[in-house]
Amino acid sequence: MKSELHLMEMHSKVLFKHNEKGKITHINEPPYDIAPRFYIGSTREGNVIKYLDCLNEEDLSILEKVLNENSSVPFVNILQILSKNNQIDDLWIGPAYVFEQVSEVSPRAVKINNSNKQCLLPNFPYTYDELELKEPCYAIIENNIAVSICCSARQTDEASEASVYTLEDFRGKEYGVIVSKAWAADIQSQGRIALYSTSWDNYASQAVARKLKLVHYGTDIHFS
Repeated sequence: MKSELHLMEMHSKVLFKHNEKGKITHINEPPYDIAPRFYIGSTREGNVIKYLDCLNEEDLSILEKVLNENSSVPFVNILQILSKNNQIDDLWIGPAYVFEQVSEVSPRAVKINNSNKQCLLPNFPYTYDELELKEPCYAIIENNIAVSICCSARQTDEASEASVYTLEDFRGKEYGVIVSKAWAADIQSQGRIALYSTSWDNYASQAVARKLKLVHYGTDIHFS
């Protein structure tokens, strides 16, 4: 398996579009909103730090100084620096996981393509509209309608990030686990890394990660 720091670097490239200088510009997912002003991917081996390309030079210089002087993430200092000229509208913190090699896939997970994607329309119209960008996509289908899906939220040539959702009436049946394993196995068969991340307050998503026995390699921190 890749090192934690390498995984986090790959993860940051899946999450955001970068310019030629390595700064982040936009979220790597339609409608391609502007990236957060500052991002830290924290691991036990070190941090992956990304700055928004239009962050002013004064804030950039102060942030770099503060980060160099602290071994842990100095949240209060970062918030003070970034909120000096512009309000912080959102602070995202959550775990980042990687799938180990998937060996078994349930036949209940159906791969979605142009021939059967109509099953997505009732409950997952956005996935239907953007299927080409979100492939591979796997679903549990009941009465010809998808009730649980896992697809690619964001991806690069090296890695892909899972997006999994099960309708409330169908939870508790391991459907999220089934489709996630099928998705991850497909990604791995392409020679790519299957990733999964969520926020600390998304308990349902973290429960799926536990059931999948994913490896927790780091923490995402976004300041927007």
